[in-house]
Amino acid sequence: MSRRVDYFDDPDAPALTSLVPGGSALVVDEQGRILLQRRADSGNWSLPGGTMELGETLGQAVVRETREETGLDVELTGILGIYTDPRHVIAYADGEVRQEFVVVFTARPVDGTLAVSDESTEVAWIHPDDMADMPMHESVRLRIGHWTAGGPPHIG
Repeated sequence: MSRRVDYFDDPDAPALTSLVPGGSALVVDEQGRILLQRRADSGNWSLPGGTMELGETLGQAVVRETREETGLDVELTGILGIYTDPRHVIAYADGEVRQEFVVVFTARPVDGTLAVSDESTEVAWIHPDDMADMPMHESVRLRIGHWTAGGPPHIG
């Protein structure tokens, strides 16, 4: 059974209990492929990222989480967007039910070797054209779509 369930615009989603700031990285290599991890807690492909720890900035948290989850060191290059949609509800097995609150940074790889962690079962570089049939929450597809469309950072 999954330890995490994502809901989007679902009237049957459980009631919210928390709001936790987090960040993720949309890391792109020189071939235009995006770094994705397959989450151990849901089985979905996702961007690497997580929540802040005391004493670090959100940018430092995203770099740390990306290294922990994928084996790669990255350099942040910009902000893709701020995603705080209350219709995106994330329920955890321990009973916590979070409202989405993620700042997504763009980034490029600078060092390291792809490796899975206890939070991921697979890590891979995937071209956006090859993602259609991959299990992925629609919020991740939205973020990748914002990146492929270009334009100013998303705020919503």
